[in-house]
Amino acid sequence: MHGKFLHTMLRVYDLDRSIAFYRDLLGMKELRRTEVPAGRYTLVFMGYASNEEGQAEIELTHNWDQPAPYDLGTAFGHLAVGVPNVAAACETVRQGGGRVTREAGPVKFGTTVIAFVEDPNGYKVELIERK
Repeated sequence: MHGKFLHTMLRVYDLDRSIAFYRDLLGMKELRRTEVPAGRYTLVFMGYASNEEGQAEIELTHNWDQPAPYDLGTAFGHLAVGVPNVAAACETVRQGGGRVTREAGPVKFGTTVIAFVEDPNGYKVELIERK
């Protein structure tokens, strides 16, 4: 089977804060939005470019009636985003009120520079330096 990776769906409690994190701190743009009043949810697709441009996207799913933040469980690992300067990206996240959980530095037993940050929902995002 030959396919194409389209998106990763994340359930988010505070849609506006989630959009702001991915847009303002990681530089993504809102690609499209679908409001589904009958189902009481909103879908917002974020990314650097769309599926049509060959890029994978993040689908932020906001269920309107979710009473409390989601339990993230233990199976999900992280999203990975390539950036030109990991240390600068960490500073942007920190200045924007985001949380850096692992500072920029080489991966253990290697030379690739990485860092980890968390979005407002607690999802981990690995930043990988790509010159």
